Amino acid sequence: MVKEIERYGIPIVHMATITTISESVGANRIVPTVAIPYPVGNPKFDKGEEHALRKTLVKKALDALAADITEPTQFE
Repeated sequence: MVKEIERYGIPIVHMATITTISESVGANRIVPTVAIPYPVGNPKFDKGEEHALRKTLVKKALDALAADITEPTQFE
């Protein structure tokens, strides 16, 4: 699905815990996330830490959308 959407010129960021799967499905912009049951969160964090973590991951995804890339890239 990722490749098909990008084929129409719409950049996609694939946020995933297992980045090798993202690469195998053809995602060009990959943002590694936290864990399988909580990809963009951590239930052990308090509300403020959780918000900061999510904000960081979304910022990485937005930066990835704006990046000019020529090959599949992970944004750490």
